This record gives sequence, C-alpha cells and structure tokens, in this order.
Amino acid sequence: MRRVCVFLGSNPGTNPNYLTTTRALGAEIARRGLTTVYGGAGVGLMGELANAALAAGGEVIGVIPESLRQKELAHKGLSDLRVVASMHERKALMAELADGFIALPGGMGTLEELCEVMTWAQLGFHKKPCGLLDVDGYYATLCAFLDHAATEGFIMAAHRAMLLCEADPAALLDRFDTYTAPTVAKWVTKPQAL
Repeated sequence: MRRVCVFLGSNPGTNPNYLTTTRALGAEIARRGLTTVYGGAGVGLMGELANAALAAGGEVIGVIPESLRQKELAHKGLSDLRVVASMHERKALMAELADGFIALPGGMGTLEELCEVMTWAQLGFHKKPCGLLDVDGYYATLCAFLDHAATEGFIMAAHRAMLLCEADPAALLDRFDTYTAPTVAKWVTKPQAL
C-alpha cells in the first residue's frame, strides 16, 4: 500500500475527539511513509488531516472540483492539488489514486463516498481495503444497520465483513496491511412466487 484515501467532513463537528483522531490519522499515515489522498479542502476535518500529515513530513494529494476551489476552500499548502470539473471526477480520481479507503466522521458526502467504494468492492471492481475510523461510536449505528441488512439477506456476510472498523488509526492501518478481499461473487436471486 502506497496511498490511503480519507473521506471526512468539511466541518469539524462538535466532539473535540474528531479533531484529535483526525490529526492522529494524518500523522500515522505520514509516519508509515504513505501518501494521504483526500478531497483537497483546507477547512474542517479535511484541513486538519492535511495539516497533520504535512507537519509529520507526509505527502498529501488533494482532489477538488473547480466550483469548490473557486470558493477558496482549497488547501493552499498541499504536495499536489488536482482540480477537476465535477464531484464525479473527484471521486473517480481519488479511487484511482488510492490503495485503501478510510472514512472519518462526516456528513452526507462522506457517507456517499464510502458507500460508493464499498459497492465497487462488493462487485469486485477493486480489492482495496475499506474502513471506518469510529471515533466515540460515531459509526456504531451504521455498523448496526449493515449487520441488520446482512441478517435480512441484502448483504452477504463476506461482503459485510469487508468494511473494517476500529477506533484507533494505527489499529485500522495495521488491519489494512493484512487485508485480503473475499472471493465471493455478488449474487442475484429470483423473487419468490407469491
């Protein structure tokens, strides 16, 4: 693994542990000699991640749509800032650049980005590890929902297990190092007769 893509909020959130853990992740990625890939903003948790990785001597690649760059949200001190035309291009480029994906606390955009790369993994489009950095139980209800979806037959157990979850950045990155994607194919079943 050379590059880790991090999805996270452009706001800092209300819990100070979100900032603390974000900074710890940025520093840990850099300490391991890995490159951080993220959405390119200089605000909220996004800016804190980049600043921590850069301060620890790491390389940081930001990918931001022109419309957000123009609003002066782009981080001005990155190793590499890629400006793209749309959010779709942003997600595609981040996925192409990354060897693994981590979601920190965030809102709708963070969740959407995570769900897309998880869907691609489930369909076998990539074999890269995906994980949640669960700060103070932020993602506990999402994990419970995914467990419920598996119980109800909408997600195979092997696919549910693909989403790794840890509270500590080092522990999550350690799991990435040993991750092997399942070889179970996505299945489609015919509806039962009424």
